[in-house]
Amino acid sequence: MLPSEHLLSINHLETGFRFGDEYFNAVDDVSLTLNKNEVLAIVGESGSGKSTLATSIVGLHDKGNTRISGEIIYNGKNLLENTEAEFNELRGNDIGMIFQDPLGSLNPLMTVQDQIAETLLYHSTLNKEERYARVEELLEQVQIPNPKRVMKQYPHELSGGMRQRVVIAIALANKPAIIIADEPTTALDVTVQAQILDLMTDIQDEIGSGILLITHDLGVVAQTADKVAVMYAGEVIEVADVFELFNNPKHPYTRSLLNSVPQGLENEQDELHVIQGTVPSLQNLPRTGCRFADRIPWIDASEHEENPTFHEVTPNHFVKCTCWEHFHFPEQEDVDEFKDGVV
Repeated sequence: MLPSEHLLSINHLETGFRFGDEYFNAVDDVSLTLNKNEVLAIVGESGSGKSTLATSIVGLHDKGNTRISGEIIYNGKNLLENTEAEFNELRGNDIGMIFQDPLGSLNPLMTVQDQIAETLLYHSTLNKEERYARVEELLEQVQIPNPKRVMKQYPHELSGGMRQRVVIAIALANKPAIIIADEPTTALDVTVQAQILDLMTDIQDEIGSGILLITHDLGVVAQTADKVAVMYAGEVIEVADVFELFNNPKHPYTRSLLNSVPQGLENEQDELHVIQGTVPSLQNLPRTGCRFADRIPWIDASEHEENPTFHEVTPNHFVKCTCWEHFHFPEQEDVDEFKDGVV
């Protein structure tokens, strides 16, 4: 896409949290772009930095205990230079946020109509009658049946899927240029998940927004995303369009994630790949070398870069570190040795 289509440009972003007298980066030198009418999925395990990246964009960190550097460029301005008042103007207007816990995101003491109308009150010049008409229109848009009745209800009276639709209606109320969806379908059953994802992409097509989709669910990514950035231990380690990533994954972590997902096992003896170990804590993260090296110990240390950089392996497909060139699954090695008569 042309640079003029860039909605958001993230350049060398670092977000560190303070533990005692030190800061430890949960997002470490991340650079990404989000384009108009594009779904950019950020994928990775819990603790990889996905949600911290999202909250850094909209300024939701405690400044006293957080250190942020780099650039987040929107409309020609670095958002990291925003005041709290400027962020308040931005959130809900230019950038809509869909959180993963709809019940926790909604005020239990306010009706649905008042919660949606609140963001219209802050960001628009509509009068009360016009705001409530817009609320009804939004509820219809997110496919909530009998919106006049639901408008008068409280969050606890709705199902999980209905609450998530209300959260989406709030995020879309002012037709934002950017929608950040943080695990928007985590607590929903498969049928409702599909409905919510279809709804998000339908609305995106209508208003031309860019969607930053934070998820650990590769099925959601395959169904929804245009481009994928894989995060591990605070770093982006692979970026490609969705078809390239699923058909030609390169980084050992990406390949391990994809190999850990059920693919329709042929018999009961087939086993899923299990990624060794866990994502290290912030204080214990290796800050030099390949951060995934400890979880693939069968790959020799010499096959990792001392200071990993991005390599463009095919057009617009970037991979960090050279270990991808040497990676194999240990179970594949056993099969190869058996075929060669070694076992």
